[in-house]
Amino acid sequence: MSEIYLTKEGFEKLQAELAELKRQKNELSVEINEAREQGDLKENAGYIYGKQKQNVLMTRISELELRLRAAKLVDNLAVNKDEVRLGATVTMRDENSGNTIVYTLSSADEANPAEGRISVSSPLAQGLLGATAGKSVKVRLPGGEKHLAILKVEYR
Repeated sequence: MSEIYLTKEGFEKLQAELAELKRQKNELSVEINEAREQGDLKENAGYIYGKQKQNVLMTRISELELRLRAAKLVDNLAVNKDEVRLGATVTMRDENSGNTIVYTLSSADEANPAEGRISVSSPLAQGLLGATAGKSVKVRLPGGEKHLAILKVEYR
């Protein structure tokens, strides 16, 4: 598996999800055992559903464990703090509309545009990478080209 870059917050979020899934797995094991005791497993809907749900949980648990093992914390990496990189919070002005926009560049796992977190692999983030405060960039987006003035680059 390739390296996965996460912020400390994203790493902790995945750890919390993993802990919750393991808790659910333990509860589900009890339910499956209770359904198994009811007899004929071929026609036991509770048992069949429990096993299917268990397979989904186990797949996600394995996926999270792999991701957490391969994860590198961005907060600990030596990066040029003047440039826009993964983990940077960028304040910019849309030169066309005059609106001020603030986004934090995150991994795909952490991306949530409603919370101001965009994936570093998104077209907007790709156009911002390497830019510094005081520069203007042209970013080609599916909806057309944007002209953005980088006002501030922060790492929180």
